[in-house]
Amino acid sequence: MRDLLYKNLTFPNRGRKIIASSEVADKEGVHSVVRRHFAYIVKPIQSTDVIKPQPYLYVLKERNTKQKRERFFCKIKGSVLAVNQGNFFQILFVHTLSVDLTASVTLSEQIG
Repeated sequence: MRDLLYKNLTFPNRGRKIIASSEVADKEGVHSVVRRHFAYIVKPIQSTDVIKPQPYLYVLKERNTKQKRERFFCKIKGSVLAVNQGNFFQILFVHTLSVDLTASVTLSEQIG
């Protein structure tokens, strides 16, 4: 079984867009949940106001053999400067990826 959820939210008056997806699957005794999230904001700026934030990367990996679980999480933040028809724009973005894996428990294992 596999369930997919996809969201695409756009806020044109704010210059913001959010895309999120989630996938839940049970395959070969493994229950997996994968979540992806991407968001960005476009800000018009003056060429003298350029303050570029530092990029950011966070990675977490956990493994629990007793509970038969694994988890992976990654988050990336950054920014890009762009020029369109002589106007300066700062594009701030964030990506996240989360993967959770657990051993599927069958009904016969729960009972006895």
